Amino acid sequence: MRDICDSKTILFKRLICCSTNVFLSTRRGAWIWNRVWDNGMPVDTVLFTRFNAVLTRFYPTFLINRWAENKLNARFNHDVYGLLPQHRFLSHQATFSDDLPNHIISGRILIKPNVREFTETSAIFEDGTEEDLDVIIFATGYTTFSFPFLENNSTVLDSQRSMFKFVFPPQLEKPSLAFIGILQPVGATIPTSELQSRWAVRVFKGLNKLPSVSGMMDDIRKKREKIEKEFLNNPRDTCRVQYVDYMDEIASEIGVKPNLLSLFLWDPKLAKDIFFGPCTPYQYRLQGPGKWAGARRAILTQRERIIKPLRTRTLSHDQPPYSVPFWLKSICAVLLFVLTLIIIKG
Repeated sequence: MRDICDSKTILFKRLICCSTNVFLSTRRGAWIWNRVWDNGMPVDTVLFTRFNAVLTRFYPTFLINRWAENKLNARFNHDVYGLLPQHRFLSHQATFSDDLPNHIISGRILIKPNVREFTETSAIFEDGTEEDLDVIIFATGYTTFSFPFLENNSTVLDSQRSMFKFVFPPQLEKPSLAFIGILQPVGATIPTSELQSRWAVRVFKGLNKLPSVSGMMDDIRKKREKIEKEFLNNPRDTCRVQYVDYMDEIASEIGVKPNLLSLFLWDPKLAKDIFFGPCTPYQYRLQGPGKWAGARRAILTQRERIIKPLRTRTLSHDQPPYSVPFWLKSICAVLLFVLTLIIIKG
C-alpha cells in the first residue's frame, strides 16, 4: 500500500486479517494522532477549544511543533517505527490512527520507503530491498477537485478553484452557487459544513450580502499567501483551515458568533465552558439566526454526555478523587503563558 492517511489506516485493519504480510510504503512519513487523548477523552474535546486557539495565535510555531511532536513521540517513537516525517507537525495534515502503531510493533504491518520500481511480481524500494507482492493498492488520495458539471467555465470557477471563504465563487453575477465541505479543517468537518450551509442559505435568500468581487478576491489572495507560508505545497493543504478560527469566521458572517465578553459579565459559568471547553456547534445557537433555547444547557452538560456511555459499571468511592480547583488551573495557565512569552522575548 502506498502512502498514509486516515482512510488508509482503516483499510489496514481489513488487510491484516486476510494477508500474510502487509507492507506500507510511504514517501514522506506522517505524524500519527490517536483519537483517545489524555485521561481517555476524545481528542477534539480536549484540543479544539477557544483557549487553545488563543494560545496557538500567540505561541511561536516552533514551540507548538516541539510540544506536539514530543507528545506524539511519547506514545510511540516515530523514528523507531519508521514513520518519522520530513516535515514539522503543523506543516501538513496529520493522520488519525489508534491501531497503526500496534500493528507495526506486532509485525502485522511492515513500513517501507518509497517504491523505486515494480517488476511483474514484486516491488523494489528506494533502500534496495525487494518484496514479492500479490496486490498493490495505490492509496494516494485525491490530487485535485473536479467539477465536470461546470464545463470548465472560468466565469463560474477559475483554474485555481478560487472560492470566497472556501464557499462562494467570486466571479458569479449573482451568488447562486455554493460549495459545502470543500476544505480540510484541523478538526471536525461536519460542524464546519453545517455553518457553511447556514451561511449559504442566508445568502441565497438575500439575508446576507457578499463583498464586492475585488473584496472577495483580496480575501482569497491573503488566505493563499498564509497557506503557502505555513503549509507544504500539497493538494491536501490548499484548503486547510484551523477549526475554531474558521468556525468563528463563518459565524461572524451569519451573526451567530458568541459574545464572550458579554457572557463573562452576565453568565460566567457558560462563558467558562465556551472558552475552555470543546468548541461544539451548540455555541453558534446561543444568539442570532437559528437561535436554540436548549443551546446553553447542551453546552453545560457536554462532559456528562461524553462520559455517560462509559458508565456501564457503577463504582463506589470512599472519598471523591482529588481535583485541582478551576480558579487555580486558570491562574497557572496564565502564568505559564506569560512566562513562556518572557523566555521567548528575553
